Amino acid sequence: MSDAFLHQVDDAGTIQRTYPLSALRETKVGRELDCQIVLGHDQFGGVSRYHVAVRPMAAPGAWELCDLGSSNGTWVNGERVVGCQQLHPGDRLVLGTMGSQAAQFLFAIAEIDAPQVPETAGVSLSQLLPILSTGKDLRQKAFLLPGVLTVVAVVLMFATIGNFLLFAALLAVYLAGAAFSVVYHLCGKSKSWWMLLLSGLFTAGILLTPVFSGFVVVFREWLPGNIENAANSFVPQLVAHFFGAGLLEELLKALPIGIMWLVGRFCSAHWRDRLGVQEPLDGILIGTASAVGFTLLETMGQYVPNLVREVLASGDEGAAYFVGLQLLIPRILGSIAGHLAYSGYFGYFIGLAVLKPKAWLLVCSIGYLTSSALHAFWNASASLNLWVSAVVGVLSYTFLAAAILKARLLSPSRSQNFATRLTPRP
Repeated sequence: MSDAFLHQVDDAGTIQRTYPLSALRETKVGRELDCQIVLGHDQFGGVSRYHVAVRPMAAPGAWELCDLGSSNGTWVNGERVVGCQQLHPGDRLVLGTMGSQAAQFLFAIAEIDAPQVPETAGVSLSQLLPILSTGKDLRQKAFLLPGVLTVVAVVLMFATIGNFLLFAALLAVYLAGAAFSVVYHLCGKSKSWWMLLLSGLFTAGILLTPVFSGFVVVFREWLPGNIENAANSFVPQLVAHFFGAGLLEELLKALPIGIMWLVGRFCSAHWRDRLGVQEPLDGILIGTASAVGFTLLETMGQYVPNLVREVLASGDEGAAYFVGLQLLIPRILGSIAGHLAYSGYFGYFIGLAVLKPKAWLLVCSIGYLTSSALHAFWNASASLNLWVSAVVGVLSYTFLAAAILKARLLSPSRSQNFATRLTPRP
């Protein structure tokens, strides 16, 4: 048996990192995120989106390299590859023209002896009790924490049956956590959980202070954001919600991002990465965590109680609690295409401004106005019909997902990102 590798090297031939090649399928190399070996466009601008594919051949231990129509060409030992070419151990691969952000690799094959397992081998204790030998993988790869939190949430919900407010609050927190978990795993950057929790609590707390009243005065009284007095048609509603909901709420939810950026500036390099804002992924994560706090307080402190009290006035307690849950569930689940999407999208631009400080005003302005416009379109679409709302919701989530993918490409810590699975061997 043999294992094949691509050693990424510099001009002097020093190995920078090593990528194992799959013996079952081709390995694509390029700048696109769905390549098995992803090369950043900032450092390897001469590499195409899909540059080459390395494939196992029918003969045991044989491999071939195929150029995928790259713009700047592929060379093996100085000879340009046209179509496909068989590789041999020690071959030097150059993707792109030397001197123009090309990538260089060495092809290597390591012979290994297949383990001989006697047919009569007995069953080991670790095979009978897998938990004894998979502790680390269990924590890191099996989503143990989400499972544990789900069990805890379910037990607490059972314990609060009969108490609508507690049950609804637990359900809301669980669903909001699940929505945020999707964003977190899409981003793929580790961030201190307590810092993200503080971001959400800070935003929820702001809503209960006079600071929020100041925001209301500016955006809903001084500016044309008086939502309650706007005519019930699309354009007046759009204008009112742009100022009174979009600009107001997106600025409010962005406050933790600005605070964390300031905190990070006075921290050591280690804590700056864990707490501060150094890149778009940081802005997205803190922004969406802030949006979770906003969504929970808005839903459980305003919308659900108001609806329940309104229905209770008719004397039907069961119907009141039922419609309360009917409102709670879609509001919280839909936050991934609502508040989380708007705030995460704005957070991307704030993080981008940190990477591009000379253009910070333009970058932040575009992010602020775009996220506020998406927010306003969603709110105003209620004056049209549900299908328009669905289109706006899909558009908002698409904007967020696109921002996350671009943020992962721009990330200075991209090689450690667990979403892109860039885990090369040392």
